[in-house]
Amino acid sequence: MILGAERLVIPTNGVEIETFVAGRGTPIVLCHGFPELAYSWRHQVGPLVKAGYRVIVPNQRGFGASSRPEPIAAYDLDSLAGDVVGLLDALGEERAVLVGHDWGAPVVWHTALRHPGRVLAVASLSVP
Repeated sequence: MILGAERLVIPTNGVEIETFVAGRGTPIVLCHGFPELAYSWRHQVGPLVKAGYRVIVPNQRGFGASSRPEPIAAYDLDSLAGDVVGLLDALGEERAVLVGHDWGAPVVWHTALRHPGRVLAVASLSVP
């Protein structure tokens, strides 16, 4: 639970992604690291909403109440990037700012690589 955010379970890309959404404005997707959850972004949601963003914080597949496919191949970067784009589609957003922490960083990098028209900007935190 993230204070002030609506909890949604969004079917996309063959899985269900538990997602927390708050605010209105430019969409920003915050992808958590390993072994974290969307909850790790709880302190950033309020300030980003105040700054005019629609904050979208998923629990990536395999985490939290999101689907946990058995095959290891279900966690490749194309699938994870597809989850991000699928969330944007489900929420009616054409493009978004993507921010990744730790393991979330390669997910947002790959999303930008594979779906550049869907990405406004990319930021990475706590990665080499």
